[in-house]
Amino acid sequence: MTATAAGHGAILGRALADVAAAREASRRGRLRRAAIVLTMAGAWLWLRLLAGNPVAFGPPKLGSDTMLWLPGLLLCVVLVLVIAVPMAVAGRSPHVLYRSSEIAIGMDDVRGAGIVKEEVTRTLDLFLAYKTFRDTMGGTPRRAILFEGPPGTGKTYMAKAMAREAGVPFLFVSSSAFQSMYYGQTNRKIRSYFKALRSAARKEGGAIGFIEEIDAIGGARSGMGSSTGREGISGVVNELLIQLQSFDEPTRGDRARGVFVDLANRYLAPHRQLRKRVPAAANVLVVGATNRAADLDPALLRPGRFDRALYFGLPGRSDRRDIIDYYLGKKAHHAELDEPARRETLAAMTAGYSPVMLEHLFDEALVWALRRGAPGLDWHDLQQAKMTEEIGLKQPVEYTPEERLRIATHEAGHATVAHVVGTDRTLEVLSIIKRRDALGLLAHSDREERFTKTRSEMVAVIQIAMGGMVAEELAFGEAGTGPGGDLQAATTAAAQMVGSLGMGDSLVSFEAANYAGAGNLVAKVLGDESSRTAVEEILDHAKAEAHRILRAHRHVADALRDALLGRDELVGDEILAVIATADVSLIDLTSDLA
Repeated sequence: MTATAAGHGAILGRALADVAAAREASRRGRLRRAAIVLTMAGAWLWLRLLAGNPVAFGPPKLGSDTMLWLPGLLLCVVLVLVIAVPMAVAGRSPHVLYRSSEIAIGMDDVRGAGIVKEEVTRTLDLFLAYKTFRDTMGGTPRRAILFEGPPGTGKTYMAKAMAREAGVPFLFVSSSAFQSMYYGQTNRKIRSYFKALRSAARKEGGAIGFIEEIDAIGGARSGMGSSTGREGISGVVNELLIQLQSFDEPTRGDRARGVFVDLANRYLAPHRQLRKRVPAAANVLVVGATNRAADLDPALLRPGRFDRALYFGLPGRSDRRDIIDYYLGKKAHHAELDEPARRETLAAMTAGYSPVMLEHLFDEALVWALRRGAPGLDWHDLQQAKMTEEIGLKQPVEYTPEERLRIATHEAGHATVAHVVGTDRTLEVLSIIKRRDALGLLAHSDREERFTKTRSEMVAVIQIAMGGMVAEELAFGEAGTGPGGDLQAATTAAAQMVGSLGMGDSLVSFEAANYAGAGNLVAKVLGDESSRTAVEEILDHAKAEAHRILRAHRHVADALRDALLGRDELVGDEILAVIATADVSLIDLTSDLA
């Protein structure tokens, strides 16, 4: 056991004792109150029985004049229901209450979160050990934390796991549920929500409140750092700020006793006046989630409110491998996917995927397996699901024989150059099946997750983009309209090299503020004569190198072209198998000629 885990266990033991003690005290109080009420009711009934006037149970006996006043009474009741009830209900809290037994997600189910999970665990320990931290150590418990990050990175998932781990009520609410068409009702709903949080916390020893998309009610007020200057939300933000400071607000019982204390103190001398009881703070932890933390009001992020922000980023390769292992353990799959090499390859291929995207990838792969009538997904299903998610569904069209040959030649050219210059890249799918606007495609990715690229690696990407055009020119004497998208990607990469990455003849960055006027980077670079010349030189050199590669490896391009014409699509190892066969055939032919 690590030191962090050991510390968590020790604190959690004391913390659960704190929460259990508070919950038991609340339970005993409810039993005492119920016993008092039942005792008084029983005593009253016993006295009535002794006096010979027992209480009769049953429907009321109506007199002959009932029909005179009953319709009017019913009309009044209907009016009250129609007018008063909607107004009363409109201000109630819109939250949904979950008990820990209703939440199937625990902290063990949170994968790929890394340091964020450790910090959440420490926050949870601090929340549960609130009495120890506050009364023994003299600290101020954390009131609220903010989860920020892109969609699908596990913010809501983590909050649910926290609630299950803590064993306290979990009050989930969406910010849009607070909004109301009636003036002032939004603020009233916020007050009701925090009142419900405090009530649940005092009964159960603690409560966790989760506010989804908190930027909808916590956006920056005008003049408080807002880039949008949104008006009409100041009152809502002010209410939210106030409620985040209300965890030590007196209960209704304390306020009722306070009325009698104030009344008595009016007649008592100063040195004999009664003291009011200091209200105990409710053990509440508010968790806010947002994709746009920069839009929040600065006052929300100060210490004492949302004083800790945790960023949920996209998982790295090792984290994705952890998530893949977790989901594959729950999905029916072929034995080949239990091989570590396969899972490592999948982790490398899914760079930029969020945890939700990975789960959806496996579900989509299961759909493909179901269509085949297979009992579980395999590697081919994952490849098909990945292509569907990233590019779209297959849209087979009837190419003319000339078009089919040209498209196969084009894609084979890409794959051949990628095989030669992309030594650190994995060839995933080679296809001549139409998907969205792509008549064919080559899908390839880094073999290892990279956060930086060298100049030679950037040039290699441009050379791969040029491979299709060069292959068409070598085979047919001219290129068609197919290379349009390739040239756009190549020009963008070359413009980044020249105008942003210092990989051209100049070190000037076009990314500098207001440099070369408005517009995107490519427009700035191409608008400058010398920079445009540097971009054209990079593109020309890349095309010339792609031409040299394809002439030297014509046998590989021809073999891939023929395989595509026969099978329409090659996946993973099928591409490498065709290349290997072509290389062996060339070696055999050379040996025969020798």
